[in-house]
Amino acid sequence: MVSISRESREQTEQRLREVIAAAEFVTLDGAWAFREAPLGEPPELNRQVLAAVRDETAWSWLTTAGPDDQERFAVFSFHFPSGLDNSGFVGWLASALKQELGTGVFVVCGHNSRRGGIYDYWGCPAELRDEVAHVIETLRALR
Repeated sequence: MVSISRESREQTEQRLREVIAAAEFVTLDGAWAFREAPLGEPPELNRQVLAAVRDETAWSWLTTAGPDDQERFAVFSFHFPSGLDNSGFVGWLASALKQELGTGVFVVCGHNSRRGGIYDYWGCPAELRDEVAHVIETLRALR
């Protein structure tokens, strides 16, 4: 469920610090990469495929990286507790990572009703895995 809340910047900051502290945070092993295929050739879904999405002409999916992949990503996940207002979380954390490390991120969201609802997969350049994890752990401790 998407929440609508009216709050000051300070209230939003405090709420999102509580959200990041309450979320289940996991650093996925290995490196990840994107693959693409024409719309008529969807990916085979298997345990190596983390997410798949399409536009009007092509499929794109995130899968374990191979040795020839030039653009490699570290991936982190957040599962949020049921009933927690996490609205604004993506923009808030993406801005913090950009300010702190200079990096952009990508985010893929999903829903699992048995694990609280919304969850996010976050990707960053693989070489920043440790630095991104450190920033996230620091934010988790500041609530």
